[in-house]
This record gives sequence, structure tokens and C-alpha cells, in this order.
Amino acid sequence: MTAVALRVTETGGRNATTRHIPPKLALAVGMPSTQAPKGWQWSPLTEVARLESGHTPSRKHPEYWRGTIPWIGIQDARANDGDRIEDTEEKTNELGIANSSARVLPENTVCLSRTASVGYVVVMGRPMATSQDFVNWVCSKNLDHNFLKYLFIAEDEDLLRFASGSVHQTIYFPEAKAFHICHPSILEQQRIVGMLDQALENIATAKANAEKNLQNARALFENHLQSVFTQRRKGWVNSTIGAEIRFIDYRGKTPVKTPSGIRLITAKNVKMGYLQETPIEFIASASYKGWMTRGIPQKGDVLFTTEAPLANVAQLDTDEKVAFAQRIIIMQPNATKLDSTFLKYLLLSQPVQQRIRTKGTGATVQGIKASLLKTIEISFPKSLTEQDQIVTKLDGLSEETQRLESIYQQKLAAVDALKKSLLHQAFTGQL
Repeated sequence: MTAVALRVTETGGRNATTRHIPPKLALAVGMPSTQAPKGWQWSPLTEVARLESGHTPSRKHPEYWRGTIPWIGIQDARANDGDRIEDTEEKTNELGIANSSARVLPENTVCLSRTASVGYVVVMGRPMATSQDFVNWVCSKNLDHNFLKYLFIAEDEDLLRFASGSVHQTIYFPEAKAFHICHPSILEQQRIVGMLDQALENIATAKANAEKNLQNARALFENHLQSVFTQRRKGWVNSTIGAEIRFIDYRGKTPVKTPSGIRLITAKNVKMGYLQETPIEFIASASYKGWMTRGIPQKGDVLFTTEAPLANVAQLDTDEKVAFAQRIIIMQPNATKLDSTFLKYLLLSQPVQQRIRTKGTGATVQGIKASLLKTIEISFPKSLTEQDQIVTKLDGLSEETQRLESIYQQKLAAVDALKKSLLHQAFTGQL
């Protein structure tokens, strides 16, 4: 089925407009000119399913809540996206239903989130009500509810093309009422659903295995890192961060950003153990000397984020001039006593991270003052040779972990691509 630009009158939203909406797969607003696959037909969704809105019983009446009737909100749809939903965080009761526009809808109703977060889809596992953030479809005997569910999942990334709104993207009810779907006979729908159920179950298993392997690869490195810095060893000295490390502190300064010039590193670039290239930002070259008055960093210096997020640690990996924004402290250890890369691993270790967070402050965003950071206790080998040996082992393990992570990330991407391809085939009559 070829996607053809479709000119429709949009009657939803605040103002009626005319726009081009290309049908994707088997869902469109208005009757599309796209030819259906052999044996399929385009139908208004309202001809094969009953559209029901949701509603929220008044929050001013506590007696409407804490009942036995499950009530689906966005948080429930997010947690159960693509699945049957058997329970909800909140429940209403007969009084709440009777005194509002809320309705208890039957099992197998297909619920599509239409605002706040467009595109979550769940199927009711038992009679439930929903908030007004959903368009709900009670399927007739001519439409399999799981076929519709899979169709919405297949359209997930493109559902916003039916939405409008300047603040919050919303699929208004006139658009929902104008939905047309392309579908085969009910028997063919059920055959497709059976194939998708099995195939997607296998894909979910493969994805879960890849995610588990990815977690195991990371855990292997983290466990070894923790073991290095939790054991009190002979020849190690106890000290504090402030006693061994010079701070270059750029907290509290907000630079003027420019389209090009000297690269600006912000807290967003500093991740756990590495510098991320994005976002790529700059300050004017002419401003560099005037900006970097607190100190010039060197390649290998350790970068530490003081808040949002707290205690991300990386090393500067370039000799090129770079500028620094707020929320970053540059750490330059006494090179005769403490290796910079060893310091990076030391600060990444769970024991030191825990000490830092224990002294962090802030109810909403946790941060740490430089004066408190300097008091954090650290322990390290007195011998630089031993530090170097530890760094060599950790570097090797880190590289192997990154190699495994890359493999498993590729597998996850392949699994996601396979799922998209399978759904595309299902709704273009190719299964």
C-alpha cells in the first residue's frame, strides 16, 4: 500500500483548516484515496467500533474515589503501553460514575491516549473507566480489538500528525470521529493477530535477553570497580579530596553562547565516565581569555558535575581550547601523588559516590557545595606504579564492557527495527 498525500478538512481543534495528511499504513483522517490491499477495505472507524470518551470524577469529592472501579489515567497507560491493563493506580466508585460523565466500559475496550502524551494504547482487561485524556473504542463483531490495538501501535510514531494545539498536542474528538482504517475480514484480522502475538512475544523475549546482557556487562564493570575501592589495602593512604586536588570552579557563571567559536562544555556533556559530544555549543573565540580567568584546564583533568546531575565524572579528552559552563568543577590532582585517571575511577566508585550524595543538599535538585566536596574522604595507593596498574586493568575492562554494550545496543536496535518491519507488513497486507 503506497502512502499518498491526502487533502482533508480538519474540523477539530480550535479552528477548522485544510491540510495534507499522508496516510501511513492503515489509518487516516477522512476517506483516503490510497488503494487498499487485495481483500482489504477502508472504513470509518466509527462504523466498526463505538467511540466513547472518558471523564474524571470531581477531585473535590473524596467520596467519589478509593472505590473498586479501575480508572485509567495517563500514568497507567504509560506503564502498560501496548498491553492489557488489569489494574490501575486510582479507582473510582458507583457514586463517582453516577455524578460525572464517566462511563464504565466493557472488557476489551481499546484506549488511545489523545493528549498530554499522545499514542499510548491499552486494552481493558476488565470493565473500567478512563480519564478524558483518552479516546476509547468498543469494537463490534467486525473488528478484532487486538487488530485495532496493533494498528495503533504500528502508527505510534505518526499519531501526532492527527493532533493539533499550540501548547499541548491533542487529538480532538472530531479528528477521532473521522478516523478511517484499512482492514480485512474478521477471520483475516484474527489470523494476523495470532501471527503478531507469537512474533512479538518472541521479539519481546529477544529484547529482554539483550537488555539483560547489557545490564550484566555494565554490572561486571561496576562490581569490579566497587571491589577495588572497598577493600582497605596495605600501602594505601587516607586523605580528602580537598587535600589532594586543586579545583577550578566554574559554578554560577552563565556564558553567552554563539553559533561558532570555542567549544563550550556544560554539565549536559559530562556523563558517568565519559564526555558526550552533544549538545554542541560555543562561545565567541574573542571571549575565551576573559571567560577562563579561573583557570585553564589540561587534557586528562577530571570534570565533576555539582548538580543536575550530581557527581557525574569524566576526563577532558582533548588538547584543544574548550570553555566551561556552570555546574562543573575541574579537578587537577597533585600529579606526584595521584594519577588523574585513577582519580576518575575513584570518584566513579560506589563508596565515594555514596559519600558525595550523603553530603548533597537540595529537596528538588540535589547538589553539593565545593566546601563540602573537599571534605570527602578518599583512599588511594601511595605508589603511583600501583595506581597505574589498577588503571590499566580498569581501562581494559572498561573497553571490553563498551564493546559488549555496543553489541547489545546493536541487537536492541535490530529487534526494534524488526518489530517496526513486522507491523508495517501486517498493515499493508503482506503477512
